[in-house]
Amino acid sequence: MKKLINHPSDVVRDALAGIDAAYPDLTVDHELRFVRRADAPVAGKVGLLSGGGSGHEPLHAGLVGHGMLDAACAGEVFTSPVPDQILAATRAIDSGAGVLHIVKNYTGDVLNFEMAAELAAESGIEVASVIVDDDVAVQDSLYTAGRRGVAATLLVEKIAGAAAEQGRKLADVAAIAQRVDDLSRSMGVALTSCTVPAAGRPTFDLPETEMELGIGIHGEPGRRRVPLAPAAEIAEQLLEPVLADLDLAGADVLAFVNGLGGTPNIELYVMYNEVAAILAKAGVRIARSLVGSYVTSLDMAGCSVTLLRLDDELTALWDAPVQTTALRWGR
Repeated sequence: MKKLINHPSDVVRDALAGIDAAYPDLTVDHELRFVRRADAPVAGKVGLLSGGGSGHEPLHAGLVGHGMLDAACAGEVFTSPVPDQILAATRAIDSGAGVLHIVKNYTGDVLNFEMAAELAAESGIEVASVIVDDDVAVQDSLYTAGRRGVAATLLVEKIAGAAAEQGRKLADVAAIAQRVDDLSRSMGVALTSCTVPAAGRPTFDLPETEMELGIGIHGEPGRRRVPLAPAAEIAEQLLEPVLADLDLAGADVLAFVNGLGGTPNIELYVMYNEVAAILAKAGVRIARSLVGSYVTSLDMAGCSVTLLRLDDELTALWDAPVQTTALRWGR
């Protein structure tokens, strides 16, 4: 294992120290390991909180800022944050307007966020929760009941964050977040495994001539292993189940090609070109796009494709100003 780290047990601590040193508009609680906007809580605004295991950067800490999250909790690598972290972050961003928890559908995340929400409610904080479950690869997995939450988490955070920035009520912001999840589908493929620092070796063995179709963002098995193929064929294999699961005929979509951590942008743009061609042939219009590594799996090579069916409101909220370390436009 070759990694730019000091010691495997210190990776999350040291990374949070780096965030603290790099971004003065963010505040890091080093004891409870969460990152928040330096101006949070923002008076009269619903607070947005997400989080999960580390290793998916820039999700979630890189999405804290104006127009997106107010705070993000960092668990150990691929391990849910604990209720004490989530509760402290919830309290830190509550302005009295309530807090929305945006939770990827993994059992540990769901249970710990639920427990923290119950504790927050006991102290008078109104909390709503949205569970993101956009992955069409498998219905149930090693870590979930139902579909996994993957790259659409970013879309939920951006669009709900814009709604919160407008001063909408908690119920309205939660409804927007739920609508984004309902209208999003994702599918991923891995060309290599990732290597968790504490393990010191690849999570699984994937021969040079094969790829894992429908991989999870923690290296969980997907639908099946298939022979390695050209980008055009991979795009077809990723989009077929997405288009079969969500009616997009004649629709406008946001098309998101996401790198898993070990894939250079040149390859992501190759994939986006193939995705665009397939969607054009299917009569689906790309109204907005995003290409880059935003919801990663450490150093895994591969990508995912996410489609969100847009309407005028969701498009306007996507276009609204955002200023985070990972996404910035409109200000």
